[in-house]
Amino acid sequence: MNLRNKIAIGALVLASPLLVQFLGKWEGEGQNVVYADKLARGLPTVCKGITRHTSPYPVVVGDYWSAERCAEVEQLVIEKGQLALADCLINQEIEQETFDALSSHSHNFGVPSTCASRAVGLINAGRIAEGCKALAWAPDGKTPVWAYVTDDQGQKLFVRGLHARRLEEAELCAK
Repeated sequence: MNLRNKIAIGALVLASPLLVQFLGKWEGEGQNVVYADKLARGLPTVCKGITRHTSPYPVVVGDYWSAERCAEVEQLVIEKGQLALADCLINQEIEQETFDALSSHSHNFGVPSTCASRAVGLINAGRIAEGCKALAWAPDGKTPVWAYVTDDQGQKLFVRGLHARRLEEAELCAK
């Protein structure tokens, strides 16, 4: 049974309450005014991390989105992202928490980046515990990963908040 089948029969839930709550914590619960996300080089962002790359509606700095529009677009974006993510996950033993953790990661970095990650490679190889750890740590177990942004001068900068999110994703993933 592939993951899309697990979703179809309800063994895995799209936009689970746990995932929606998790994204609210890290993506800005109640962020109804579109803002220029400094960590994403000014990318206009609203609600729980909705950008022009994921929204069916224009995302323009300063615009106000109602709670209803946020809920509608968040549901659409989360479900669409999770279905795309399911296509790259071949390990049938994935549980809801692992799926939600990977969904949060892909919501933050994009499905292609998550699917190409060392974490997904390990999880697909049946090494779930190692894959979960790889959401936050390099192979040496000491160097943070997925916790950096590039500034305007091309310098890589460590962002403590991004690493804190990666650590929580790794913890959720391993449950």
